[in-house]
Amino acid sequence: MIQSMTGYGKSTVELADKKISVEVKSLNSKALDLSTRIAPLYREKEMEIRNEIARLLERGKVDFTLWVEKKEAAAMATPINSELLVAYYKQIKELHILTGIPEPEDWFSALMRMPDVLTKVEVTELSDEEWAVVRQAVSEALNHLVDFRKQEGAALEKKFREKIANISRLLQEVEPYEKERVSKVRERITEALQKTLEVDYDKNRLEQELIFYIEKLDINEEKQRLANHLSYFIHTLESGSGQGKKLGFIAQEMGREINTLGSKSNHAEMQKIVVQMKDELEQIKEQVLNVM
Repeated sequence: MIQSMTGYGKSTVELADKKISVEVKSLNSKALDLSTRIAPLYREKEMEIRNEIARLLERGKVDFTLWVEKKEAAAMATPINSELLVAYYKQIKELHILTGIPEPEDWFSALMRMPDVLTKVEVTELSDEEWAVVRQAVSEALNHLVDFRKQEGAALEKKFREKIANISRLLQEVEPYEKERVSKVRERITEALQKTLEVDYDKNRLEQELIFYIEKLDINEEKQRLANHLSYFIHTLESGSGQGKKLGFIAQEMGREINTLGSKSNHAEMQKIVVQMKDELEQIKEQVLNVM
């Protein structure tokens, strides 16, 4: 099954003091164009994250975001540095003994006003346990995006099959006009000669020239090649993901054959059919740009 390059995935995980969110979005691009925004604590894992994105997504313009939201209680409550508080208490006691300065009447208030007792200490190192949880969230977000891409790919495949079937049907509609065209070309040239030439002409030579001219207008090879391209397009669709560029090349070849059919048609109804083929093909080319 083919995959679209358009996708979206999100995952969240909650720890004791914070919620970690991972969001990843992708659009079509010729190669992998990756942009990341990662919370400072997890930036040391950026290369690991990038490698995982490249492995799973392969192509596309990808925006990856990992951010942290502190839980309200954790964000508001500043921890008390109990070790520092005890150290201040001991120092003040020692100064009281050495200098005779009276001890504070309200020990607790005095100690809580001391420097850094209420200073918030941020964790600066990422533990293996926390990274394991965050990595799982990254994987879930990427898997959600891949699932999204597969759903979009299924819709694209359905549309491609419809368009290929339409071109194949139009190709069959060319046949009756093709036979009619040969006789009309022959009649038109013969009538033109009879009207413009007052002398006898070699009918055998005329027949030879007509055959040569009609052979130049023959479209059997173009029809066969176009039919082969249509079949190959469907075969490639069924080959799995990662076929976007190949499908684009096949669509280009289909376009060349359809254009040649148009230039050789020399028939109003055939030219109308060719225009309809081009319309169907343009819709394929537009959508194939979004196939991974």
